[in-house]
Amino acid sequence: FGLMESVSACSKLNKTLRQHYLNLPQGGKCQVTYIWIDGSGEGLRNKTRTLDEEPKSIADIPEWNFDGSSTDQSKGSDSDMYLVPVQMFRDPFILDPNKLVLCEVLKYNREPAETNRRISCNKVMEATKEHCVWFGMEQEYCLLSMDRYPYRWPKGGFPRPQGPYYCAVGADCVYGRDIVECHYKACLYAGIKICGTNAEVMPGQWEFQVGPCEGIDVADHLWVARFILHRVCEDFGLLATMDPKPIEGNWNGSGCHTNVSTKQMREEGGLKYIEQAIEKLSHRHQEHISVYDPRGGEDNKRRLTGLHETANIKDFSHGVANRGASIRIPRQVGQDGRGYFEDRRPAANCDPYSVAEAIVRTCLLEGEDGE
Repeated sequence: FGLMESVSACSKLNKTLRQHYLNLPQGGKCQVTYIWIDGSGEGLRNKTRTLDEEPKSIADIPEWNFDGSSTDQSKGSDSDMYLVPVQMFRDPFILDPNKLVLCEVLKYNREPAETNRRISCNKVMEATKEHCVWFGMEQEYCLLSMDRYPYRWPKGGFPRPQGPYYCAVGADCVYGRDIVECHYKACLYAGIKICGTNAEVMPGQWEFQVGPCEGIDVADHLWVARFILHRVCEDFGLLATMDPKPIEGNWNGSGCHTNVSTKQMREEGGLKYIEQAIEKLSHRHQEHISVYDPRGGEDNKRRLTGLHETANIKDFSHGVANRGASIRIPRQVGQDGRGYFEDRRPAANCDPYSVAEAIVRTCLLEGEDGE
């Protein structure tokens, strides 16, 4: 690895030549790229097929299948898995009329695959539909060179300490803005509900936000936004990592802060309902920690230390405008007496379906019908 180039060789191929082929007409056909979550619960896979015409809705896209034994999702003796399309987006890489399609994965018996947490999440969202739950998720990530060391960090060393990098401008403070701007535009083109981006506290660390979305949409859109990020990074020859603590030491980790608001919380006097939700969350802290990263809380242990704008993983805390708390009530919400709360515990590599389901289950179904 010591001799590995900082960017991938493929990113240096002739992109002008590539554009000649991308500009060729398709004869009315449509390329559809099926995207799914693999057996790790955090990796994404994809493959593409031709449809005879542009699909007008998700109903026009047929189910497909793949070899689950190659994605850690089945055994070789019975390896076919079903891809069931659930959300369709425009393809920002090969352009209209082509599509990106997010899929659920079902096993040979049409039961959900172990890492298909969407079905369970969707049931909870349907059961609480009258609450009109809005989510906004803040996805932090770090850009890495091909040697998996942070992009533009001195090899074997460290940049200046944190401080000048957050929301920064200037070549000495900002690492990789090209990728961030291309990702943002690609998400807008695709139809992702991306609502912002900024440079984060650690050099080479960035964040984008998805939302507000109602119910299951936030997780669907976040997964496809992650796919687009990895694809953009591929073009530039870099890597994006959602590891919650990519560099040990006095550097910030990466989270996926989740903002939540019900209809009652948004109305006059809504602060009372926010406080009720926080009280319920306080009794379920360990259960939430166990689903806020793919390894039952082990990943988040490295990040939730009580330092670097985090609460300690063992303790539940909340406060107005407190970035060192498990749950933060924004100052404006405290002043207005209504709005939303922010759960700062989810790790950057969380499954947003699991996070959204856990929050809604605890805040809205707790104590109902024996839940």
